Amino acid sequence: MRCAVILAGGSGTRLWPASRRTKPKQFLALAGEDTLLGATVARARAVAGRVLVVTAADQVELVERAVPGVEVIAEPAPRNTAAALGLAAVFALAGDPDAVLGGFPADHHIADPVGFGVAIERAFAAAERSDVIATVGIAPTRPDTGFGYLELGDEVEPGVRAVVRFVEKPAPAVAQRYLDGGRHLWNAGMFFVRARRLMDDLQRFIPETGAALRLIATALRRSATAAAAEIAAQYPALPSVSIDVGVMEKTHGVVAVPGRFGWSDVGSWTAVAELGPADARGNVVRGDAVVVDGDHNLVVTDPGAAVALVGVSGLAVVRSGDAVLIVPLARVQEVRAAVEALGAAGLARYL
Repeated sequence: MRCAVILAGGSGTRLWPASRRTKPKQFLALAGEDTLLGATVARARAVAGRVLVVTAADQVELVERAVPGVEVIAEPAPRNTAAALGLAAVFALAGDPDAVLGGFPADHHIADPVGFGVAIERAFAAAERSDVIATVGIAPTRPDTGFGYLELGDEVEPGVRAVVRFVEKPAPAVAQRYLDGGRHLWNAGMFFVRARRLMDDLQRFIPETGAALRLIATALRRSATAAAAEIAAQYPALPSVSIDVGVMEKTHGVVAVPGRFGWSDVGSWTAVAELGPADARGNVVRGDAVVVDGDHNLVVTDPGAAVALVGVSGLAVVRSGDAVLIVPLARVQEVRAAVEALGAAGLARYL
């Protein structure tokens, strides 16, 4: 069975003040009427027979309210994507020893669900046919330094390329070379692999994680209660490492499906602005707000409060709950610094 794994434990601090500890980014409706998590689960249900959401223990109720009826696996502590996908593999294998996993971030936006479905079908099929680890990469549209990249090799079957290596976030000149060369994709964090192969790779490359997951799997064969106790005992001590660094950069047989389906990681207020719609002067307004004699601004406000901008350009102005953010769109990557400053100033109650 194909099992979609939705990784939903992130905090989304770059989207403060809309994204907070009590309601992180994946629970926000930033690209339509549905939450990012709800839209992700809907897409996953269209391509997989089972859907698992892995999230932080204190976010389980948020998940269940956002997506009623979905299967939820609670992490007692955040240990990054290698452990989260491995934990999902344990539960998938308990239901089907031949399960194939598709791992998806919970907080991305897809403008073209049909094109997305075509790419996902191709990636699942590659993992099923030849026991490779497949990923779906995004054809870059700009020399972005905020993403990791996949360097592509030869085509191994129609629409599927070998992955030569994973590349960390590059310098601007290097990113431009990647864009011009046509042999690199943005790493969108989507992975497709047989659950047994993933367990074997975790045992080989992150042995502490592999050993702990096998103990959890043994407990799960006894009962769900025994598994919960083993997770509580084992999981918090696991190394915190991403699946990219812990497994993908070290293993063999990795392939990529290039995708063009209007993907956005919705990773900053700039990304939200790019989702539009924009007026004739490039302003994007969400909520009760107006821009007078200004260009290329983003204004987001909750219901019940109005915001007006006059004679300014290139700003992100976000009013959410009891907090307001004002920052040049060119500097939205520094919102994390504002979050850290609020904490240092004793104002963590606003986070």
